[in-house]
Amino acid sequence: MKRSNRLVLLIGVFLAVIAFIGIILISQGPQGGNGPAEVPTTLPTVKARVAIPLGVKVTAEMVKVDDVAVTNRPANAYGDAAVVVGFIARTNINANQTLTPDLFGDSGALLKIDCPPTLRCMAIQVDQVSGVGTVIRAGDVVDMLVGIAGDKFPVVSVNPDDNSITVVAGINSTTVKLLVQGMQVVGTLLPPPPVDANGQPITNADGTALTGQQEIVIVAATAQQAEIIKFAQLDGSISLVLRSIDDFERDPETQQLLPRLPDATTGVILKTLVDEHGVLVPQLLETILPTQPAQ
Repeated sequence: MKRSNRLVLLIGVFLAVIAFIGIILISQGPQGGNGPAEVPTTLPTVKARVAIPLGVKVTAEMVKVDDVAVTNRPANAYGDAAVVVGFIARTNINANQTLTPDLFGDSGALLKIDCPPTLRCMAIQVDQVSGVGTVIRAGDVVDMLVGIAGDKFPVVSVNPDDNSITVVAGINSTTVKLLVQGMQVVGTLLPPPPVDANGQPITNADGTALTGQQEIVIVAATAQQAEIIKFAQLDGSISLVLRSIDDFERDPETQQLLPRLPDATTGVILKTLVDEHGVLVPQLLETILPTQPAQ
């Protein structure tokens, strides 16, 4: 191939490359004409339309969405009102307050104590068995079940000759009763779960941490209930029973939880289980001793 032909071929290839680059630039349109994308200065933010008391389930009528300056908006604020509908307030929420996850959170941290008027706030220590798996949170309603062991109720016999008292052994006098009903939880304290040497939570095969961890549940109680709770803490075994919030009504003006008549219960002793629930009594066997020779 002559040198002139090679030169013509190279020029043609060069022009083709230039044309290709030009087509790409034209297809992309003008660059930098609109400048950088605008950063929004406000964002939709969910707020409480009215005051939402502790333990109240949020409805659509209780919330609103406002545009709030980014500089004044919490980073974790909700932007969609539908997200919070159905949540339970774990602390008292003020009207126009921005709603964030910590107001409905499950962290176990105690947000604050706001004891209802006329009531007393009292701490009860429970564990995973006696405290519904330690899932009790502020705003929940609980009953207190108390068991008192048989050694607190010894059965005795009195000798008529000298009035001496003898404890009768072998009789089960354990008693159980649902003593306090309908107490609202105003706060909880839950420590972090224990971890292994690698800093990982200790769990069983299905992922549940069965560690017997403790929880402090702070309830709002009347003066009489506070006395019962203290006695049970000293001489009994306490379990908290979780109730449905829908079992209770609220004052239409203050939205405070209204007390309801307690459910009637009989309490349970061993005789109750035998007489009313068919628990079988162990069979008594009579042993006949052989005749002893006369002395």
